[in-house]
Amino acid sequence: MATPRLKDKYTKEIVPALKQKFEYSSIMQVPKIEKICINKGMGVAVTDKKLIDVALEEISSITGQKAVSTKSKKAISNFKLRENMPIGVRVTLRGDKMYEFMDRLMSIALPRVRDFKGVNNKGFDGRGNYTLGVKEQIIFPEISIDKVNKISGMDITFVTTAQTDEESFELLKAFGMPFATKN
Repeated sequence: MATPRLKDKYTKEIVPALKQKFEYSSIMQVPKIEKICINKGMGVAVTDKKLIDVALEEISSITGQKAVSTKSKKAISNFKLRENMPIGVRVTLRGDKMYEFMDRLMSIALPRVRDFKGVNNKGFDGRGNYTLGVKEQIIFPEISIDKVNKISGMDITFVTTAQTDEESFELLKAFGMPFATKN
């Protein structure tokens, strides 16, 4: 099986460029993406249990890896929420699947967003991780619009080994993340 396109790009182009830019003494200091976590909160699943199954299927088809449901930690009577009720879906991607998903996200899915001007560059957490929110799951080509009965979004978090937001920004920009230009 061939290595993913972005994995080759990382080793051949991104590592030398970042090593030179930040003046690292070793290539082991160059930040890399450890994993991509995709989370979809389904608060409306309290009333309709089938929504969790649909969300599990959608996330699994988008990522190519089986998703798991997340359960509530405590009961909140105002929201009709009991303990251990499924209220979300998540999946963590590593290795080749992570690079494949990232490639599809940046080259196919994000350009399909309506009025797309680039992703927000304020999604960094101060420790080199980046989170972006997607409002509609239908931007992914694996989802058939005809079968979607409820449009919902998801959070996509890129966990990197970068120490600062600047290093993380440069890493993701080098991969081709379409950041919005500052006005």
